Amino acid sequence: MAIIHTPARSGDALTALLISAGVVLLALLTLYLVGFDQGAISRSGMYMHELMHDGRHLLGVPCH
Repeated sequence: MAIIHTPARSGDALTALLISAGVVLLALLTLYLVGFDQGAISRSGMYMHELMHDGRHLLGVPCH
């Protein structure tokens, strides 16, 4: 029995790279909003801070 491997097309690799980069950027944005924003970027005042308060403590990020 032989195992045949065909290399992936370059388009598939590029698509996977773009999706991976998008996921990483979305994760970093979410981490910033949960951990450090406190309404500065989101323009929500204390709403974002209060909404993400427990998330900050869960991640170990000091917020007060």
